[in-house]
Amino acid sequence: MHYPVLLDESLEYLAVRPDGIYVDVTAGLGGHTGAIARRLTTGKVVSCDRDSESLETAKENTADVAARIEFVHASFEDLPRVLRERGIGPADGLIADLGVSRVQLTSAERGFSFMASGPVDMRMDRTQETTAADIVNYSAERELADLLYQLGEERRSRRIAKAIVRARPIRSTSHLAEVIERAVPRTGPIHPATQSFMALRLATNREQEQLDALLDAIPELVKPGGRVVVISFMSLEDRKVKQSFQDLVRFERATSLTKHVVRPSEREVQENPPSRSAKLRALEMR
Repeated sequence: MHYPVLLDESLEYLAVRPDGIYVDVTAGLGGHTGAIARRLTTGKVVSCDRDSESLETAKENTADVAARIEFVHASFEDLPRVLRERGIGPADGLIADLGVSRVQLTSAERGFSFMASGPVDMRMDRTQETTAADIVNYSAERELADLLYQLGEERRSRRIAKAIVRARPIRSTSHLAEVIERAVPRTGPIHPATQSFMALRLATNREQEQLDALLDAIPELVKPGGRVVVISFMSLEDRKVKQSFQDLVRFERATSLTKHVVRPSEREVQENPPSRSAKLRALEMR
Protein backbone atom coordinates (compact mmCIF):
# COMPACT_ATOMS: atom_id res chain seq x y z
CA MET A 1 0.00 0.00 0.00
CA HIS A 2 1.27 3.50 -0.88
CA TYR A 3 1.38 6.05 1.95
CA PRO A 4 1.93 9.67 0.83
CA VAL A 5 3.97 11.17 3.67
CA LEU A 6 2.40 14.00 5.71
CA LEU A 7 -0.51 14.10 3.27
CA ASP A 8 -3.06 15.94 5.45
CA GLU A 9 -0.46 18.46 6.55
CA SER A 10 0.69 19.03 2.96
CA LEU A 11 -2.83 19.72 1.76
CA GLU A 12 -3.45 22.06 4.70
CA TYR A 13 -0.36 24.15 3.98
CA LEU A 14 -0.96 24.19 0.22
CA ALA A 15 -4.51 25.50 0.85
CA VAL A 16 -5.64 24.00 -2.46
CA ARG A 17 -8.07 26.13 -4.46
CA PRO A 18 -10.49 24.30 -6.79
CA ASP A 19 -9.40 26.43 -9.77
CA GLY A 20 -5.71 26.58 -8.90
CA ILE A 21 -2.62 25.44 -10.80
CA TYR A 22 -0.31 23.21 -8.76
CA VAL A 23 3.06 21.62 -9.43
CA ASP A 24 4.09 18.35 -7.81
CA VAL A 25 7.79 18.17 -8.62
CA THR A 26 8.14 14.63 -7.24
CA ALA A 27 5.22 12.61 -8.59
CA GLY A 28 6.48 9.34 -7.12
CA LEU A 29 3.55 6.95 -7.07
CA GLY A 30 1.01 9.75 -7.35
CA GLY A 31 -0.11 10.08 -3.72
CA HIS A 32 0.19 13.85 -3.30
CA THR A 33 -0.71 14.51 -6.95
CA GLY A 34 -3.92 12.51 -6.71
CA ALA A 35 -4.96 14.11 -3.42
CA ILE A 36 -4.49 17.61 -4.85
CA ALA A 37 -6.32 16.73 -8.09
CA ARG A 38 -9.32 15.39 -6.15
CA ARG A 39 -9.75 18.84 -4.61
CA LEU A 40 -9.81 20.59 -7.98
CA THR A 41 -12.68 21.47 -10.30
CA THR A 42 -11.29 23.62 -13.09
CA GLY A 43 -7.72 23.54 -11.76
CA LYS A 44 -4.77 21.41 -12.83
CA VAL A 45 -1.75 19.58 -11.43
CA VAL A 46 1.49 19.40 -13.40
CA SER A 47 3.18 16.33 -11.92
CA CYS A 48 6.85 15.74 -12.67
CA ASP A 49 9.35 12.99 -11.95
CA ARG A 50 12.76 11.89 -13.21
CA ASP A 51 11.71 8.26 -13.02
CA SER A 52 9.54 7.33 -16.01
CA GLU A 53 8.55 4.04 -14.36
CA SER A 54 7.22 5.89 -11.33
CA LEU A 55 5.23 8.15 -13.64
CA GLU A 56 3.50 5.16 -15.21
CA THR A 57 2.50 3.88 -11.77
CA ALA A 58 1.34 7.36 -10.74
CA LYS A 59 -0.89 7.52 -13.82
CA GLU A 60 -2.51 4.22 -12.85
CA ASN A 61 -3.03 5.38 -9.26
CA THR A 62 -4.68 8.63 -10.31
CA ALA A 63 -6.79 7.38 -13.23
CA ASP A 64 -9.97 8.67 -11.55
CA VAL A 65 -8.76 12.28 -11.88
CA ALA A 66 -6.64 11.95 -15.02
CA ALA A 67 -8.34 14.93 -16.70
CA ARG A 68 -6.90 17.28 -14.04
CA ILE A 69 -3.30 16.04 -14.21
CA GLU A 70 -0.50 16.44 -16.72
CA PHE A 71 2.43 14.10 -16.08
CA VAL A 72 5.87 15.19 -17.27
CA HIS A 73 9.20 13.33 -17.30
CA ALA A 74 11.49 16.05 -15.97
CA SER A 75 14.13 16.84 -13.35
CA PHE A 76 14.13 19.83 -11.01
CA GLU A 77 16.42 21.86 -13.25
CA ASP A 78 13.94 21.36 -16.12
CA LEU A 79 10.96 22.85 -14.26
CA PRO A 80 11.10 26.49 -15.46
CA ARG A 81 11.31 25.27 -19.07
CA VAL A 82 8.53 22.69 -18.54
CA LEU A 83 6.07 25.32 -17.31
CA ARG A 84 7.15 27.87 -19.89
CA GLU A 85 6.66 25.45 -22.78
CA ARG A 86 3.17 24.67 -21.54
CA GLY A 87 2.21 28.31 -21.24
CA ILE A 88 1.76 27.96 -17.50
CA GLY A 89 2.60 31.03 -15.46
CA PRO A 90 3.74 30.91 -11.85
CA ALA A 91 1.70 28.28 -10.00
CA ASP A 92 -0.63 28.62 -7.01
CA GLY A 93 1.32 25.97 -5.16
CA LEU A 94 4.30 23.62 -5.36
CA ILE A 95 5.08 20.47 -3.41
CA ALA A 96 8.29 18.44 -3.26
CA ASP A 97 8.60 15.13 -1.39
CA LEU A 98 12.34 14.46 -1.49
CA GLY A 99 12.12 10.84 -0.32
CA VAL A 100 13.05 7.83 -2.44
CA SER A 101 10.04 5.70 -3.30
CA ARG A 102 9.67 2.28 -1.74
CA VAL A 103 9.34 0.75 -5.22
CA GLN A 104 12.80 2.05 -6.13
CA LEU A 105 14.30 0.81 -2.88
CA THR A 106 12.76 -2.66 -3.05
CA SER A 107 13.42 -3.35 -6.73
CA ALA A 108 16.69 -5.31 -6.93
CA GLU A 109 17.27 -4.39 -10.56
CA ARG A 110 17.26 -0.67 -9.74
CA GLY A 111 20.27 -1.17 -7.44
CA PHE A 112 19.34 1.35 -4.75
CA SER A 113 19.54 -1.10 -1.85
CA PHE A 114 21.72 -3.91 -0.55
CA MET A 115 18.68 -5.80 0.77
CA ALA A 116 18.61 -7.81 -2.47
CA SER A 117 21.48 -8.34 -4.88
CA GLY A 118 21.32 -6.42 -8.14
CA PRO A 119 23.38 -4.17 -10.42
CA VAL A 120 25.01 -1.14 -8.82
CA ASP A 121 22.74 1.21 -10.77
CA MET A 122 20.86 3.73 -8.55
CA ARG A 123 19.73 5.92 -11.45
CA MET A 124 16.37 7.61 -10.92
CA ASP A 125 16.32 8.47 -14.61
CA ARG A 126 17.46 5.37 -16.45
CA THR A 127 18.06 7.35 -19.63
CA GLN A 128 21.12 9.00 -18.07
CA GLU A 129 24.47 7.36 -18.76
CA THR A 130 26.31 7.46 -15.42
CA THR A 131 25.45 4.73 -12.93
CA ALA A 132 26.65 4.19 -9.37
CA ALA A 133 28.84 1.37 -10.72
CA ASP A 134 30.77 3.94 -12.79
CA ILE A 135 31.43 6.00 -9.66
CA VAL A 136 32.37 2.98 -7.54
CA ASN A 137 34.65 1.37 -10.11
CA TYR A 138 36.34 4.37 -11.75
CA SER A 139 36.60 7.18 -9.19
CA ALA A 140 40.00 7.89 -7.65
CA GLU A 141 40.25 6.66 -4.06
CA ARG A 142 40.52 10.18 -2.61
CA GLU A 143 37.56 11.37 -4.69
CA LEU A 144 35.47 8.41 -3.56
CA ALA A 145 36.38 8.98 0.10
CA ASP A 146 35.42 12.66 -0.13
CA LEU A 147 32.10 11.76 -1.76
CA LEU A 148 31.22 9.27 1.00
CA TYR A 149 32.17 11.77 3.70
CA GLN A 150 30.43 14.82 2.24
CA LEU A 151 27.22 13.24 0.95
CA GLY A 152 26.89 10.28 3.30
CA GLU A 153 28.40 11.96 6.38
CA GLU A 154 30.38 8.73 6.69
CA ARG A 155 33.25 9.27 9.15
CA ARG A 156 35.01 6.07 8.07
CA SER A 157 35.04 7.10 4.41
CA ARG A 158 38.78 6.69 3.82
CA ARG A 159 38.80 3.12 5.08
CA ILE A 160 35.75 2.27 3.00
CA ALA A 161 37.11 3.89 -0.15
CA LYS A 162 40.39 2.02 0.19
CA ALA A 163 38.54 -1.30 0.56
CA ILE A 164 36.34 -0.58 -2.47
CA VAL A 165 39.34 0.26 -4.68
CA ARG A 166 41.11 -2.95 -3.62
CA ALA A 167 38.00 -5.04 -4.36
CA ARG A 168 37.36 -3.66 -7.85
CA PRO A 169 35.55 -4.46 -10.01
CA ILE A 170 32.48 -4.23 -7.76
CA ARG A 171 29.99 -6.61 -9.37
CA SER A 172 26.71 -6.11 -7.49
CA THR A 173 25.00 -4.32 -4.61
CA SER A 174 25.55 -7.34 -2.36
CA HIS A 175 29.25 -7.42 -3.29
CA LEU A 176 29.58 -3.71 -2.47
CA ALA A 177 27.79 -4.16 0.87
CA GLU A 178 30.07 -7.10 1.77
CA VAL A 179 33.20 -5.11 0.95
CA ILE A 180 32.04 -2.23 3.15
CA GLU A 181 31.03 -4.51 6.02
CA ARG A 182 34.44 -6.20 5.98
CA ALA A 183 36.14 -2.80 6.08
CA VAL A 184 33.95 -1.38 8.87
CA PRO A 185 32.22 -4.23 10.74
CA ARG A 186 28.73 -3.76 12.12
CA THR A 187 28.55 -2.31 15.63
CA GLY A 188 24.79 -1.73 15.93
CA PRO A 189 21.45 -2.33 14.24
CA ILE A 190 22.25 -0.16 11.20
CA HIS A 191 24.13 -1.88 8.38
CA PRO A 192 27.57 -0.24 7.91
CA ALA A 193 26.92 0.22 4.17
CA THR A 194 23.82 2.37 4.71
CA GLN A 195 25.47 5.79 4.57
CA SER A 196 27.74 4.84 1.68
CA PHE A 197 24.79 3.64 -0.41
CA MET A 198 22.98 6.91 0.33
CA ALA A 199 26.03 8.94 -0.73
CA LEU A 200 26.37 7.00 -3.98
CA ARG A 201 22.68 7.49 -4.78
CA LEU A 202 22.97 11.24 -4.16
CA ALA A 203 26.07 11.46 -6.37
CA THR A 204 24.67 9.31 -9.18
CA ASN A 205 21.55 11.46 -9.47
CA ARG A 206 23.22 14.81 -8.66
CA GLU A 207 20.51 15.22 -6.06
CA GLN A 208 22.15 18.10 -4.21
CA GLU A 209 22.63 20.09 -7.42
CA GLN A 210 19.05 19.31 -8.46
CA LEU A 211 17.71 20.47 -5.09
CA ASP A 212 19.72 23.70 -5.38
CA ALA A 213 18.17 24.27 -8.82
CA LEU A 214 14.67 23.76 -7.42
CA LEU A 215 15.17 26.06 -4.44
CA ASP A 216 16.69 28.78 -6.63
CA ALA A 217 13.73 28.60 -9.04
CA ILE A 218 10.94 28.83 -6.45
CA PRO A 219 10.30 32.59 -6.92
CA GLU A 220 9.95 31.96 -10.66
CA LEU A 221 7.73 28.90 -10.25
CA VAL A 222 5.25 30.11 -7.59
CA LYS A 223 3.21 33.31 -7.74
CA PRO A 224 2.81 35.82 -4.87
CA GLY A 225 0.30 34.34 -2.44
CA GLY A 226 1.16 30.85 -3.66
CA ARG A 227 2.31 28.16 -1.26
CA VAL A 228 5.44 25.98 -1.22
CA VAL A 229 5.69 22.70 0.71
CA VAL A 230 8.92 20.70 0.90
CA ILE A 231 9.27 17.37 2.71
CA SER A 232 12.83 16.20 3.38
CA PHE A 233 14.18 13.06 5.01
CA MET A 234 17.90 13.71 5.40
CA SER A 235 19.65 16.36 7.46
CA LEU A 236 21.74 17.34 4.43
CA GLU A 237 18.59 18.19 2.45
CA ASP A 238 16.73 19.79 5.34
CA ARG A 239 19.64 22.17 5.98
CA LYS A 240 19.49 23.34 2.37
CA VAL A 241 15.72 23.82 2.50
CA LYS A 242 15.89 25.63 5.84
CA GLN A 243 18.61 28.01 4.63
CA SER A 244 16.84 28.74 1.34
CA PHE A 245 13.53 29.41 3.08
CA GLN A 246 15.22 31.67 5.62
CA ASP A 247 16.81 33.67 2.80
CA LEU A 248 13.45 34.11 1.04
CA VAL A 249 11.90 35.33 4.28
CA ARG A 250 14.82 37.64 5.11
CA PHE A 251 14.67 39.30 1.68
CA GLU A 252 10.88 39.67 2.08
CA ARG A 253 10.11 37.38 -0.85
CA ALA A 254 8.12 34.93 1.31
CA THR A 255 6.48 34.42 4.69
CA SER A 256 7.22 31.27 6.68
CA LEU A 257 4.17 29.14 7.52
CA THR A 258 6.08 26.72 9.74
CA LYS A 259 7.92 28.23 12.70
CA HIS A 260 9.26 24.75 13.45
CA VAL A 261 9.48 21.72 11.16
CA VAL A 262 6.30 19.66 10.99
CA ARG A 263 6.76 15.97 11.71
CA PRO A 264 4.46 12.97 11.20
CA SER A 265 2.04 12.05 13.95
CA GLU A 266 2.63 8.97 16.07
CA ARG A 267 -0.22 7.29 14.23
CA GLU A 268 1.35 7.95 10.82
CA VAL A 269 4.71 6.60 11.96
CA GLN A 270 3.00 3.45 13.26
CA GLU A 271 1.19 2.95 9.95
CA ASN A 272 4.16 3.93 7.79
CA PRO A 273 7.49 3.59 9.70
CA PRO A 274 9.66 5.13 6.90
CA SER A 275 7.84 8.43 7.51
CA ARG A 276 9.49 8.85 10.93
CA SER A 277 12.38 10.94 9.57
CA ALA A 278 10.19 13.26 7.46
CA LYS A 279 10.34 17.02 8.04
CA LEU A 280 7.93 19.46 6.38
CA ARG A 281 8.59 23.15 5.84
CA ALA A 282 6.17 25.55 4.15
CA LEU A 283 6.19 29.09 2.77
CA GLU A 284 3.78 31.61 1.28
CA MET A 285 5.36 33.68 -1.48
CA ARG A 286 5.09 37.48 -1.39
